[in-house]
Amino acid sequence: FQAAFFGGDPDNFNFPRYALDGAFLRAYEDGRPAATPNHLKWNATAPREGDVTFVAGNPGTTQRLLTVAQLERLRDQQLPLQLIQGSELRGRLLAYSATGDEAKRVSVDPIFGLENSFKVWYGQQQALLDPAFFGRKQQEEAELRQRVAADPALQQRIGDPWTELETVEAAARDLAVPYRQLATSAGGGSTLYGMANAIVGVAKERSKPADQRQPGFTEAAVARARTQLQEETPISADLEEIRLGFWLSKTREYLTVDNAAVKNLLGRESPEALAERAVEGTRLDEAAYRVAALDMTVEQLTALNDPMIDLALRNYDTAQALRTEWNAKVSAPTARAAERVAQARFAVYGDNLYPDATFSLRLSYGEVKGWTYRGVTVPPTTVMGGLYERATGSEPFNAAEKFLAAENRIDKSVVYDFVSTNDIIGGNSGSPVINAAGEVIGAAFDGNIHSLGGSFGYDGELNRTVSVSTAAITEALRNVYDQPRLLEELGVGR
Repeated sequence: FQAAFFGGDPDNFNFPRYALDGAFLRAYEDGRPAATPNHLKWNATAPREGDVTFVAGNPGTTQRLLTVAQLERLRDQQLPLQLIQGSELRGRLLAYSATGDEAKRVSVDPIFGLENSFKVWYGQQQALLDPAFFGRKQQEEAELRQRVAADPALQQRIGDPWTELETVEAAARDLAVPYRQLATSAGGGSTLYGMANAIVGVAKERSKPADQRQPGFTEAAVARARTQLQEETPISADLEEIRLGFWLSKTREYLTVDNAAVKNLLGRESPEALAERAVEGTRLDEAAYRVAALDMTVEQLTALNDPMIDLALRNYDTAQALRTEWNAKVSAPTARAAERVAQARFAVYGDNLYPDATFSLRLSYGEVKGWTYRGVTVPPTTVMGGLYERATGSEPFNAAEKFLAAENRIDKSVVYDFVSTNDIIGGNSGSPVINAAGEVIGAAFDGNIHSLGGSFGYDGELNRTVSVSTAAITEALRNVYDQPRLLEELGVGR
């Protein structure tokens, strides 16, 4: 873990990097190692500046078709709220992790996930706050609108979806906070609340005629929920209380004490007291209890007097009403207008602009290249010796023990990590980096902070993919992990 994640959050989405973020898995067929005659050849030669690079992978989600009005609300409302709440929750989790070894163990993954998300939100907001970047988005939209207006037939077909979206975003600004607090972020990430809400949802929707049920409550969906609830799930009561109490506290803060939904949730209890009572008093940590509850009616659930289920029951109707209003005023009109924006882009530019990422397979091309930002030039590669120069002995800059023990054996001049101009996004992690000869020379595992603006548009001057080199992996297999058989399989000798 420490070899792969050296530098932790401070180095995440940054470069230079000194991380061996790679792993080997063996595929088996019929109990034997699979025969794979078609494969990428391993090239242990370090990449050099200017080398051509291809990345094959499945980029997740980009939002490059968003209009200026949509980006403005994202920049001014949604991202600031996520950053403020994420920052405070991170502080609570970090404080808890320092209370003992077990607290540290159970909070490692939640803290990593939150810090990773926080960096994403921060990078996205910084891109939208950059006058040059946002100015390009404004210019692109103005040009597209002018091209549409200059074609009467296209104008007739497309209409003015940009003005429609300005109206939609005004409605979204009013609904966004209650919708977030009571619907999309309800429970604050509490596993127990999520289970309770799923159980309550099935009971509530099953009581309605099939054509009146909320989406997501088909019999197949209920069967999937049953399978998930049957699984033995490790649950930390302390983390549950932190998440649930934080959500209730922020909901009261943002919607105010006098809000009817807040009064309905809290009654006369404090957020912290209610969270403690709900976590300590529920039996939802028992798989058999969860599965039995899934088959109960609303009346039967109420009779259980389970405080976590009661909390979900109190919030369910409010949340569903907000979802219905959001869908009517925001989601549905946004989808209709966005479809016509996409049609306009295709009519004007054809296939010169590639579509948004959707986790489908893509091949990105680029080159090994550093960048310059605010007068600072960042070189395209790091070397393994830099790990020891960067190591301080304190987390997260504590080098892995095997690397420390192997310091005198390692060739410190070997290229460790490198950056390239490939256009990737979340979902590409683990993608092979391939050279012009079709050989694998690395694995993509991150981007620089500027790459996070890639959600909204690619900037070839700043956007970089961060990869670990096959040269470094080979050196580590040879002189850190002593894996001669694996080296022979890779074709690089012992």
